[in-house]
Amino acid sequence: MAKSDVKAPAKEKEAKAAPVLGKAEITIAEKLVELYRLQTIDSQVDRIKVQRGELPLEVQDLEDEVAGLETRLNKLQEELAEIEGQVSEKQNQIKDAKAQIKKYEGQQAKVRNNREYDSLTKEIEFQNLEIQLAEKRIKEFKAQMEAKQAVVDESKAKHDERKKDLEQKKKELDDIIAETEKEEKELAKKSAAASQHIEERLLSAYHRIRSNARNGLGVVPVERGSCGGCFNAIPPQRQLDIGSHKKIIVCEHCGRILVDDYVVNRVNEEK
Repeated sequence: MAKSDVKAPAKEKEAKAAPVLGKAEITIAEKLVELYRLQTIDSQVDRIKVQRGELPLEVQDLEDEVAGLETRLNKLQEELAEIEGQVSEKQNQIKDAKAQIKKYEGQQAKVRNNREYDSLTKEIEFQNLEIQLAEKRIKEFKAQMEAKQAVVDESKAKHDERKKDLEQKKKELDDIIAETEKEEKELAKKSAAASQHIEERLLSAYHRIRSNARNGLGVVPVERGSCGGCFNAIPPQRQLDIGSHKKIIVCEHCGRILVDDYVVNRVNEEK
């Protein structure tokens, strides 16, 4: 057997045994550093959102209100147009009735007996009643139009006022976003980069803790023997466990991940 044939399996075995470093292979201390780094970045993003305050919600509420007012205004204008159509219809009925009266009056001049004359007279009376009824309905419709127009004018004024408020709030929000947009994009890149070094299970736990925390802090330092999130005292033995970096320790009271000065200093030095 050739020498190359003997050595080949050994090389293959050596290649298989070569370690491949990944998220799970970094030390607990490094995991904590990455987590705390991510927390500091996310806290900066939170600060920007606080700076915007309630403006995004106010803009959303105003957008919804303006959309609702536009829908109402369109419906009112449709109803107004419908009433105007009914007025026009009655005016045409009056016009037709007057034409009929004129025709019947012309026929009366040519009748040969009283019976025909009386029949035409009744037709003329009927058309006059139709005219009176149509005129009455027109008055009612015009009263409805006046009332509806008042509501339309009021709704339009309110719509224009709210739209003006919306434009103002949008401008304020756009100005703030313009000021912080560059910083926010940089922080988003840093957050994504930091997240890549943290295993999915741990990253999910961090986001879950952060979402449940009122101040958005999922990773906090131990300060003067207390949790930096809820400020409850941490027993001395537990502080030693945190400093040993053998496992990830969470606060018994608030569930936040705890880190010691070593981790904090590492992140602060990198800044």
